[in-house]
Amino acid sequence: MTMLATTNNAHAGNFSSLSHTSVVTTGTRMVGPDILRSLAILLVMLVHLPLNATPGLLVTVREYGWLGVDIFFVLSGYLIGTQLFKEVTRTGAVDFKSFYLRRAFRIFPAFFVVLGLYALVPVLRDNPAMQPLWKFATFTVNLGFDPREGNAFSQAWTLAVEEQFYLVLPLLVLLLYKRIGTGWVLTLAGLLMLAGVVLRYAIWDTQVGSLVAEGQFRPAFATYLREVYYPTYTRLDGLLFGVVLAAARFFKPELCRQYLPPKVTIPSGLIFVIAALICFVDRGPLAGQGIFPVFQAQLGAVAGFPLISIGIALMFCAMLDLEHVLSRWPVPGAALVATLSYSLYLTHKSVFHVMRLVFGEENLQGSFGFVAYLIGSFAVAAVLWFCLERTFLHLRDKMLSKTK
Repeated sequence: MTMLATTNNAHAGNFSSLSHTSVVTTGTRMVGPDILRSLAILLVMLVHLPLNATPGLLVTVREYGWLGVDIFFVLSGYLIGTQLFKEVTRTGAVDFKSFYLRRAFRIFPAFFVVLGLYALVPVLRDNPAMQPLWKFATFTVNLGFDPREGNAFSQAWTLAVEEQFYLVLPLLVLLLYKRIGTGWVLTLAGLLMLAGVVLRYAIWDTQVGSLVAEGQFRPAFATYLREVYYPTYTRLDGLLFGVVLAAARFFKPELCRQYLPPKVTIPSGLIFVIAALICFVDRGPLAGQGIFPVFQAQLGAVAGFPLISIGIALMFCAMLDLEHVLSRWPVPGAALVATLSYSLYLTHKSVFHVMRLVFGEENLQGSFGFVAYLIGSFAVAAVLWFCLERTFLHLRDKMLSKTK
């Protein structure tokens, strides 16, 4: 890319502490990414929290907690994109073996242990039925995922989206390096976003809308999840804009400083986020009756995902620029929550389920239930982190350091 050729190695090192495993490899963390990652996992946990244990102030927030996965997507796209850009700039190539080894050591150990527990100990399942194990093992569970046929360990769909995306991204970075300029990169991103909008509209119009018109709201929502919400090809917006943000800040830092300072990115990011929330104000076939709620549902399904992704990317851009300010006022516990976020993501639904079985849902209500669910979730996540995640991350770093 022409835009890629304008960077330098000094700038390439500016983002090294942003990696998923910075706490392991560098001993340093950045406050902004930690805050967003913490917010993302807490939102995801909130949407799965039993309603009778949800504090009144969080009940409304709970309706939008599923947007936490979009925050994860933007963060992941940015972090992985930055790693690839740093490497291709330094060496002129992508070390595919190293890249996929890093992803494997990061994702596989904890994931397959939790998957094994779901498979071998059915009582741990947050839902009696599961999708076929081979779909989880091959990270294709998000394709054709009908929640009516099994919804246990459903959060794994986001990992499938990411793993499929990262099969392709290194090759794209290598192929496009020094071959296309800034304008073409933005055009390509815009075309991919537009393709997603058109595809979601077509799916809604041909599959979901007809069920809504017939008053079959539950089947309509299940179809929406299977055909729009879960598939990789309809959910690339967050990852896409995360990578675009990484490219812009990495290869065109002077333009970012000029045209995307915090005084621009904060208000514009808020506008996009608010616009997305308006689109998602009614999740349609969940409760929709009449033309207006159905229209809102379609608007969210079609345009809401790119809007929220752009808004998150802009807010994240501002947080990166304001890191020197945020570091003076760190959010208590953000680093801990961010560190445990992957283990929390994998285990929280099962923990909630087991706690209801052991203690009885009637004994886990109100503030006590809220605190109990949090303590249980963090305790299990901490065990998984210390016993598995941290161990394999150290092992990965040792293996890769020997190959350099």
